[in-house]
Amino acid sequence: MLVAATAASVVVRSLTQAALDALAARGAARVKSQLRRRVIEAVDRGGSAALGQRSSAGIATLVGQGLDALDGYVGQYLPQLILTAVATPLVVAALLLSDLATGIAVIVTLPLIPLFMVLIGWATQAMQRSQWQALQRLSQGFLEVVQGLSTLTIFGRQHRQSARIERVTDDYRVRTMRVLRVSFLSSFALELAASLSVAVVAVSVGVRLIEGSIPFALGLFVLILAPEAYLPLRMVGARFHAAADGLAAAEEVLDLLHEADARPDAAAPVAPAAARPGEAHGVALALKGVSVDRGGVRVVDGLDAAWRRGTVVAVTGSSGTGKSSLLAAILGFAPHGGRVLIDGVALPPDQRPARLAWAGQRPELTAGPLVDVVALGEATPDAALAARALALAGAIDVPVATVLGPAGAGLSGGQAQRVAIARALYRALAHDLDVVLLDEPTSALDVDAERRVVDGLRAMADAGRLVVVVTHRPAVVEAADEVLDLAAHRAGARATLEEVRSR
Repeated sequence: MLVAATAASVVVRSLTQAALDALAARGAARVKSQLRRRVIEAVDRGGSAALGQRSSAGIATLVGQGLDALDGYVGQYLPQLILTAVATPLVVAALLLSDLATGIAVIVTLPLIPLFMVLIGWATQAMQRSQWQALQRLSQGFLEVVQGLSTLTIFGRQHRQSARIERVTDDYRVRTMRVLRVSFLSSFALELAASLSVAVVAVSVGVRLIEGSIPFALGLFVLILAPEAYLPLRMVGARFHAAADGLAAAEEVLDLLHEADARPDAAAPVAPAAARPGEAHGVALALKGVSVDRGGVRVVDGLDAAWRRGTVVAVTGSSGTGKSSLLAAILGFAPHGGRVLIDGVALPPDQRPARLAWAGQRPELTAGPLVDVVALGEATPDAALAARALALAGAIDVPVATVLGPAGAGLSGGQAQRVAIARALYRALAHDLDVVLLDEPTSALDVDAERRVVDGLRAMADAGRLVVVVTHRPAVVEAADEVLDLAAHRAGARATLEEVRSR
């Protein structure tokens, strides 16, 4: 009967542990999914401002391998910590009720394990944080080499990066071995402390058995139960080391989310401003006292502007005057002061991208059929509309049947730039958006291609849309209806159209 009860208890314990493991894995997957979604939403809402000093490679590593390491923390460490908080007091209480002397011995020796855990945990946590930073440096270095590989190959310098990658990789390997060494030593220390504690109890029970002051059955029960008092704490220590990588990544995730939530633009949505009579008539985009800071320096200060539909606006100025920063502020991707009104309504930053069509300095194309690339995000791409957008963007030399490789492979730099313009124009046409924002759309184009793009932008404006173009190119400035010279604005006066064109 006792043997059957013992066997049943072993089976129940095994099934319970399996259920706990499955539940912990499910909880870890849910936590990782929620954190990934929040990070992506924060970056999407805040743009480059939400990234802060982080690189795209760092963000990718963080939401990928970094959050995967949370399995050890959420799926192993936390469940074991809860189990320890519940099981250890019960086992100690059972020992006290069964044999007071053994219970007191366990209570006295039990704190040794947490003490070792704290002392070793400090060193392990610092090393794991350093290890996580080394992994991010490795990811960033590799990404930089891949991005610049074509340029390095042109100048015959591609092989020189091998030593750099090898050095960073070797540094990461050395750090990994150091962390493993500390983890093994800490596990040994915890096992030693637990073994010595159990030995103290065993010796005490053995002496009392020889003296005959304790029954054999009680002594056997105490010896079997005593290790169970130390086991949960030992497992907590082991799980903590497995969770250290995840903790380092989780801290950075929480810092990023905190920074994103603390941004002024992340506050409660701004109530739509009531338009004054005649103020919003025909005005597609208005800026009211807009100020933008970059790197702690104010690049745009108190800008007021109102641009009507049917207008091409050229935003010019020397490098560093805040042209791209102004576009990022209008899009809601950069924190700013003042108000941005679209069709007379002051929208919060996270609602502006849905009301605007835009293309940045870099094409950032995806792989796939050209129609799908131009109609990015559309459930059912319209081939005819994509062809029209390509024609307006001057991409007449790019066949509609083209299939692009990763990152737009298969196109020249100028073709990729025009496809990116077409993507913005497609969005404006498909969703009937009034405002199109373009950042240096013709920087990689020759004169003929630039002329076709300018003609397409002119056609978009003539159809009743506002087209705002950040540019250095004289041909684009010449074709504009209005010119905003940010260099002149910083000097305290706006240049007239004739003054800018005469330069």
